[in-house]
Amino acid sequence: MHHIISRTTERHLKMFICFTLFIVGIHTAQAQTTYCNPMDIDYKYNFEQLNDKISYRSGADPVIINHKVGGNSEYFMFVTISGGYWHSKDLIHWKYLTANRWPFEDMCAPAAVSVRDTLFLFQSTFESRPILYSVAPEKGIWEFYNRWTPRLPKDIGPWDPALFHDPDTDKWYMYWGSSNVYPIFGAELDYSKRLAFKGQYQAMFWLNQYEHGWERFGPNHSDPFKPFTEGAWMTKHKGKYYLQYGAPGTEYNVYANGTYVGNAPLGPFTYAPYNPVSYKPGGFATGAGHGNTFQDNFGNYWNTGTTWIGLNWAMERRIVMYPAGFDKDGQMFSNTRFGDFPHKMTTNTWQGKGDGLFTGWMLLSYKKPAIASSTLDTTAASRITDENPRTFWAAKQNKPGETLTIDLETEQEIKAVQINYTDYKTDIFDNKPEKVYTQFKILTSKDGKKWDLASDLSQEPKRDRPCAYIELANPVRARYVRYEHIYVASPILAISEFRVFGNGFGKVPQTPKTFAAIRQKDSRNADLKWEKVSGATGYNVLWGIAPDKLYQTYQFWNDEPNTFELRALNVGVPYYFAIEAFNENGVSEKSSVIGVK
Repeated sequence: MHHIISRTTERHLKMFICFTLFIVGIHTAQAQTTYCNPMDIDYKYNFEQLNDKISYRSGADPVIINHKVGGNSEYFMFVTISGGYWHSKDLIHWKYLTANRWPFEDMCAPAAVSVRDTLFLFQSTFESRPILYSVAPEKGIWEFYNRWTPRLPKDIGPWDPALFHDPDTDKWYMYWGSSNVYPIFGAELDYSKRLAFKGQYQAMFWLNQYEHGWERFGPNHSDPFKPFTEGAWMTKHKGKYYLQYGAPGTEYNVYANGTYVGNAPLGPFTYAPYNPVSYKPGGFATGAGHGNTFQDNFGNYWNTGTTWIGLNWAMERRIVMYPAGFDKDGQMFSNTRFGDFPHKMTTNTWQGKGDGLFTGWMLLSYKKPAIASSTLDTTAASRITDENPRTFWAAKQNKPGETLTIDLETEQEIKAVQINYTDYKTDIFDNKPEKVYTQFKILTSKDGKKWDLASDLSQEPKRDRPCAYIELANPVRARYVRYEHIYVASPILAISEFRVFGNGFGKVPQTPKTFAAIRQKDSRNADLKWEKVSGATGYNVLWGIAPDKLYQTYQFWNDEPNTFELRALNVGVPYYFAIEAFNENGVSEKSSVIGVK
């Protein structure tokens, strides 16, 4: 009897231990409190270039909707050509869903809006297409709300549409436009006729690159080619209507969101002199255009956008999300300062412009030495620390055990890593989850000899994470950080960036002593110059239309020139500038603000 009791007790004890480990595993998976751009979702292989035999993951033109599910407010994200959509309860963990009526052909730049208990969805089109609706989007159940949308004249659309319901008047509207010829359009919709157009559509506004420097085409607004406007979105705030748009082109670092402001849904609208409202031309994840603005469960605003990869195809992209809002004067802004470094996810209403969400975890890996277990052709390991998503390392073979090791050169406190995979000579044109997933381990070492396991993705459910962001359960003091490969579906293992975040134990850099901004005769441009600081990794140039409204950021690295022609200004608008330096240990104080007319 004693032996039986012992065996029974042992069995119960093992069950208890397994259950405890299971709960701990769940707790660990759910303990993540930060996020990092580009967003860590399972971007889908894009069939758009199937006929050209080009295979790559991509995601663009995001729309995130806060929608009631039962008694809770949850989030649904719709992305161009993804075969489905994503669902989240916390804006960190996203689950991919497919739908019973996912259309006809896949959706480009979809429009979505939540009204009462119903989520509405509409695709970009130049033909007649239906609007779908769902009262259970978390289950993937959709129905036809109408069977047609009247065809508009050739090239008018509605492409890149946005649906807007005015809660104060119970009226419906649609905005759209994607062209370097046509404007952003708007029209009222007739709810009594299943959201058919009510009256004529109207031109809302055109781009004006001759007065708005940031609307100029090309890298750093340097191309005279006529720019594109697209990605309409409407936000109502304190009785004002903010009609947003993307410009000047998705394939450039300066892709941004701007806004016009009016007192009525169809205008007239006035150009906001502080444009662009979301702009991130420097750093790793460049570009912030064509997204939407939404509020989270605490009332905080966010602005989503599209960041450019452009390695396999010009339209290869990822998704970004930034804190946003409206200041006391009604000025709309989006905070992209350190926008591709780790940020805290909100758990309450934040004050100011969202600077408090920045974790203060700095980039530890920039231009640090890296070695690989093997290298294919000339794809050197040094490319994984250059903060360029269009350069990459590839292994000779895609097999478990291949490694990448970064030497941080001194012992640092490591808090998070991000692995960005590259689709190099891939042959994947489906997204079968049993085949398309990523797994790896992260190890750390103080001496390069004894290694400790920091994270193991083989211990979590299989999923594809081409921009995998790993927040360590506990900070780790180490000098070396290693990626150990387990699995990726592509025939070639290729990684563009292995990013390590945390904090060093040295001194924060000093504020640059000299900083100048001189407006050119063409007042869309200003010449910037600063004195480099010893020990700095980089600099943020901050500017805006008032000393307390420095909402724009351009990030530069210390090994780049300390002069720059900024070509993003608006004619007739005075500006104010400041600069700060940063390194692995933190951020300097901002310089004195200087005014430029």
